[in-house]
This record gives sequence, C-alpha cells and structure tokens, in this order.
Amino acid sequence: MAKGKRSVPEINSSSTADIAFLLLIFFLITTSMDTDRGLARRLPPPPEKDQKQDDVIVKERNVLVVYLNFQDQLMCGKDYISIKQLRQRAKDFIANPYNDESLPEKYNKDIPFFGNVQVTEKHVISLQNDRNSTYQAYIDVQNELVAAYNELRNELAQEKWQKNYLDLDEEQQKAIREIYPQKISEAEPKNYGGGKK
Repeated sequence: MAKGKRSVPEINSSSTADIAFLLLIFFLITTSMDTDRGLARRLPPPPEKDQKQDDVIVKERNVLVVYLNFQDQLMCGKDYISIKQLRQRAKDFIANPYNDESLPEKYNKDIPFFGNVQVTEKHVISLQNDRNSTYQAYIDVQNELVAAYNELRNELAQEKWQKNYLDLDEEQQKAIREIYPQKISEAEPKNYGGGKK
C-alpha cells in the first residue's frame, strides 16, 4: 500500500495581516476615549521685552499660598485647614467682599453689563505641593480651587440674569470672567523634607 502525500494548505500571510489590520481599525473606531480629562489652565502671558523684573513683583496681600505637604496636609495662608474648608477660603480671598486690607486689593473697572465695579484682578492663588504628596490629594485641591471660581461666577450670573454661568451667552460669560478671572499659579513640586524618596 503506497503512502499518500498529505497536502498542507498554504496560509496566505497577506490575508492574516489584513484581518489583523481590520480588527485594529474596528477597535480604534468603537473604543471611546475621554479627551476632556485634565486640568484646564490658562498660562500667564510671556513677559514683554522691555518689562523690568520690578514690574512683576506682586504684593503679599494679593497672593494666597496653598501648600500641600508630603503627608497630604493642607496649609492655606498661615493656617492648616481641611480640604472641606479650602473652597470657602478661596472664595473669600478671590472676592474680598468686605474689602479687607489683608485680602487682595480692589480696583475700579468698567465691565459690560455691570458698569463700574470693584474687582480683585491682581489676585493670585499660588499652589505648591511636595513631590511626595499623593495624586488624589493634589487633584482634590485643584478641584476645590476651580470650584471656588465656578461658584462665584454662578452666584453672580444668578444675581444678574437668574441663570447659571454656563447658560449665559459668550459676552455675558466674558464679563463675569473679568470680574472673577481664574488665576491659579502652580509651582514645580519639590521635596520639602521627609516623605518617600
């Protein structure tokens, strides 16, 4: 009895590559990616060519230092506070409703829809964190600072137009941003002592 040759089907490598490519395209098209994640920040404009260093010195009363240490303890100004207290402290600093001399200076400014109002346009919230603070604590601090601005803007929009800030048209939103400009400055994280290496 003669041994028969068994034929092995040839695999077409180009069709395998085509299938892999089609699967890749399928997953890319059907997978959703959150692109709106992250921290929205507007960087300060670069200094002008003829600007002197003395021109950018900020008065101490116009700066609120928020510091997060390696143990995730939060210091606002000279006081240790909880994360729950941060939003109200930031709101009081940004708005300076009673023109407190220890809070940011108020300046008269002519703003569309509002006329001549006093604003704290030179205020800055300076966020500093230890390199060993946790990412979650850092995000919590960021969220509270941004929420302080959002609440102030919403309160003003409700008072003026009985609408939320996001429901206003672009010109109205711009006017409110002139009254409450978001000014959060972040220093590079450092090892201030202690903590993990």
